[in-house]
Amino acid sequence: MSSDSSALHSSAVINEAVQNLRDGGLVAFPTETVYGLGADAKNPDAIKQIFTAKGRPSNHPLIVHLAAPDKFDQAQVDWVPVLAPWVRDLSEDALKLINVFWPGPLTLVFKKDKSVLNELTGGQDTVAIRAPAHPIAQELLRKFKGGVVAPSANRFGKVSPTSAADVRSEFQGMLDLMILDGGDCEVGIESTIIDLSSGDHPVLLRPGLITPGEILSKTGIKVYLPGEVNATKQDDGLPRVSGSLRAHYAPTTPLRMYAPGRVLDALSEFPDIKSRVAVAVWDSDSSLGEDGHPSVHFEEVIVPSDSTSFASRLYRSLRDLDQQGWDLILFPEPPAGEEWDGVRDRLQRACFGSGPSSSSHANS
Repeated sequence: MSSDSSALHSSAVINEAVQNLRDGGLVAFPTETVYGLGADAKNPDAIKQIFTAKGRPSNHPLIVHLAAPDKFDQAQVDWVPVLAPWVRDLSEDALKLINVFWPGPLTLVFKKDKSVLNELTGGQDTVAIRAPAHPIAQELLRKFKGGVVAPSANRFGKVSPTSAADVRSEFQGMLDLMILDGGDCEVGIESTIIDLSSGDHPVLLRPGLITPGEILSKTGIKVYLPGEVNATKQDDGLPRVSGSLRAHYAPTTPLRMYAPGRVLDALSEFPDIKSRVAVAVWDSDSSLGEDGHPSVHFEEVIVPSDSTSFASRLYRSLRDLDQQGWDLILFPEPPAGEEWDGVRDRLQRACFGSGPSSSSHANS
């Protein structure tokens, strides 16, 4: 994201986008994570347009995006009035997390206020909320003076967009879709999601850039993994949050991961795919060479061995490779460590959903 990204759009363009939202239209806009497809969170017809445009199941909840309160001279801003119309109660832990990490790539799940539309919660009694850090997103939300629901601006189950050009290519048929261009997304994968709705323990529902370790060190709050907490709620089979389906973020080209030093093993698992293979290799590794598999032409694509840089380029790399006509894409398995959990999660879901029939995977 360029430092002058907030100047990329004149006040007039932002005002037009605000009017579009007020009129029940959709606006694609940049956040620090990925581009979102936004609609007025209080307008059920506008929300339905999102599901239609994306081909997204209506029981799949959306995240509400809110503007940060104006700081003025306050040492700490007051988020309570911002959240009051959306959530039933705000715990001390919630306010700690908000004051440390908002605006930023952290989504919090609360018990919803009764006025929150069922259309955006997937019929659940919870609502997911975040305040994005991107200056264009913040300006749009401040001027709109309300909540905007915004899943990633792509067809359901496909690779998330990290540039305005990605959004255009996803929705070529929607000529009237307004897209605010804020450059490339810095974080590059979706926000971390923490469930606070039980009032008991915070639970990690989706890993991202902000890890449980970072949360513990900055706030003293321990975030539990889903398996560490007794499931007191009945599981009615509904996805609790965005990005929770097994197949997601998927390219049309088959995508697989390989263990360290096991590229040839991964290739031999696909004897029917013998022509052109793109192999992502760590920037810290030596060249693979083409020894031992003469029937395969593969090309190396260097990927960063730093987790933050890897995340910021993951979807860009997957999109570019997907458009280059490879028969198979191989990515290295991310190393152990919670800083890699976010990209590992995205790659596992992308692998499961990848291939020519990936759109049907995504819906199953």
